[in-house]
Amino acid sequence: MKIERPHKDAATLNATVQAVIDDVRLRGDAAVREYEQRFDHVCLDRLKVSDSELSEAEAAVAPELKDALLLAHHNIKKFHEAQRFEGKKIETQPGVTCWQKAVAIERVGLYVPGGTAPLFSTVLMLATPAKIAGCNDIVLCSPPSHEGKLHPAILVAARIAGVNNIYKIGGVQAIAAMAYGTESVPKVYKIFGPGNQYVMAAKQIVSLHDVAIDMPAGPSEVAIVADETANPAFVAADFLSQAEHGTDSQALLVTTSKTMLNDVESEIERQLQSLPRKTIAAESLKHSKLVCVDTIDHAMDIINEYAPEHLILAVSDYMSVAEKVKNAGSVFLGNYSCESAGDYASGTNHTLPTSGYARAYSGVSLDSFIRKITFQELTPEGIRNIGPSVAVMAHNEQLEAHKRAMTMRYETISQK
Repeated sequence: MKIERPHKDAATLNATVQAVIDDVRLRGDAAVREYEQRFDHVCLDRLKVSDSELSEAEAAVAPELKDALLLAHHNIKKFHEAQRFEGKKIETQPGVTCWQKAVAIERVGLYVPGGTAPLFSTVLMLATPAKIAGCNDIVLCSPPSHEGKLHPAILVAARIAGVNNIYKIGGVQAIAAMAYGTESVPKVYKIFGPGNQYVMAAKQIVSLHDVAIDMPAGPSEVAIVADETANPAFVAADFLSQAEHGTDSQALLVTTSKTMLNDVESEIERQLQSLPRKTIAAESLKHSKLVCVDTIDHAMDIINEYAPEHLILAVSDYMSVAEKVKNAGSVFLGNYSCESAGDYASGTNHTLPTSGYARAYSGVSLDSFIRKITFQELTPEGIRNIGPSVAVMAHNEQLEAHKRAMTMRYETISQK
């Protein structure tokens, strides 16, 4: 069974995105300002967030939200600090020693969606591991409001995570500005962050040249596997929490119980009525699915084929079922592990592969912000041990200079 995802025509989408990228690359800040006026409906004199705007934001955020941000930052920091790489020196042969060293990417760009919902949680998810990794320059872009401001919580989250190089730029123009640099925005080496299909296309296009990206992250999605022990109200709430992200989000329920399917369907309709983002969620529900299957094994076959960004296992024996997961971005186990926990404050990263890319990509982690450089040291003993093999292999690949580089050393130490 194949579940189709919502998508726009790729050719039209890519052509539109490419035109914006080319314009920003050519005209820099001027093009960025024009696209901000066209897409975000705001006229900006200055693209970078000022110190006074940062101070103003600090005063505007309620204490309980600041406390929540601090708690989330603590948990995210704790989880990602545990991922630090410790390279070991390995002697592969006597006299041949090899090792790896983790080095931070010097300049990274973080894209934080604004749009219909300001995702200040994404600031913590991206900036926290970037700081732990030791990235020297962290550039953050996010779309401004019609008043030319970023949401105060985005700025407070940036302060908590230690980022102050912040720009009021959204969408494709933000990705282009970070990829190629403008008069105001520094060029970065790698771009991180989720977004809509335009942002995803922009990231993929710029990654074909001289900037890396975290992953092709696009519209958000959740899959839920539920048996007869699940709580229909919980499942419906999880379903709708995904649907309210955006009109192109998708939620999928695969259940072994027809009763559960019917109960969840009723709960979705009931809970939908009281959502402030009801219109958005309702549009998303048009391409969301509720599926009933005979067995959990069949359910997991569908899940692994779909490769969801988020996967909730609302089943009795969830630890056993978790062993069957092959393709997923982040997995939530049992009736009480809601996706919202991972989205905000459990500590795991919420920047995850979508659109089936979980088959080949991991979510953002500390490793995403570092490079591992290999080192090797050969002593004369090492030359004696691997020199002949290197020479034979180089000769058989018809690379005479490679062979000579080794044999000259081998002959030198043989004469001593």
